[in-house]
Amino acid sequence: MYSVILLKLLAILLMVAIGYGAGRMRWLGDHDPARVLGYAAFYIFVPALLFRTTSHIDFTTLPWGTLAAFFVPIVVLMVVLYAWQRRTPCLPTAGPSVRAITASFGNTVQLGIPMAAAMFGEQGLPIHVAIVSLHALTLLTVLTALVELDLARERARSGDAEAHIGRMLFDTARKTIIHPVVLPILAGLVWNALGAPTPALIDEVLVQFGNAVVPLCLVLIGLSLAQYGLQGALAGAVRLSLWKLVLLPAVVLVVGHWGFGLSGLPLSVVVMAAALPTGNNALIFSQRYHCLEGETTATITVSTFGFALTAPVWLWIVTHL
Repeated sequence: MYSVILLKLLAILLMVAIGYGAGRMRWLGDHDPARVLGYAAFYIFVPALLFRTTSHIDFTTLPWGTLAAFFVPIVVLMVVLYAWQRRTPCLPTAGPSVRAITASFGNTVQLGIPMAAAMFGEQGLPIHVAIVSLHALTLLTVLTALVELDLARERARSGDAEAHIGRMLFDTARKTIIHPVVLPILAGLVWNALGAPTPALIDEVLVQFGNAVVPLCLVLIGLSLAQYGLQGALAGAVRLSLWKLVLLPAVVLVVGHWGFGLSGLPLSVVVMAAALPTGNNALIFSQRYHCLEGETTATITVSTFGFALTAPVWLWIVTHL
């Protein structure tokens, strides 16, 4: 069981290493290839994946109680970290949101799906897939609204926009909706509600773009490591990794078991999903707002290594509870 997860971890780290080597050797040129690939991921590949995922969700079959046991503590802790980071002096305007997504958004696809399949089989995998289907929709939408509100406040303070609450809220809502992450999610939900089939050609294009997200983002992490390095970011990366790998699953365990009454397989699935390392979308988010890219890249790397140590501990805990 654990050998399958270890193999996935090694494959992820190898792909990151290939990206790192490409960055160090400047195979992709000298004109900030990490930024170019980040834009490609954010504006083309990730939106295609999000639209197709949300347009195919069957909301009538989702285990809503189990999902609440996962998302309620995750979102609460994410907002708590965001509020805490807003009190940090000298942090860029988008910094609180970037740190919140980095410490909350798990690698639920390329590592989470094989983990759930190996650990929990056909009974547990559907629960994990249900988490995946709402993961980006929930976390990215909340934090996009928060970061856009912070940026609107900053523009109002600097005199670039009218310091009027109505104008600020309207501007925030507009930029939250007309956004490369939120807009395809909303469009997918509308398409889902209409019940209209996706034309075969369009669906195939979406599938191909979506399949490219994982390798593209892993290479992007390596390129970013080559560009930013770990110097000055390691301490922050360790703190965020501890939040992601230790605090989040602990709170999900407590809330899920004693708050929502989960036990057995559903509890194990949600705890292990919370225990996953930081996912690639955190880097895409940080690059979108040109904020803390080095720290986010370092956190993804550190938490992925750390997961190899913490995953067996959490697996032992949930199987002996």
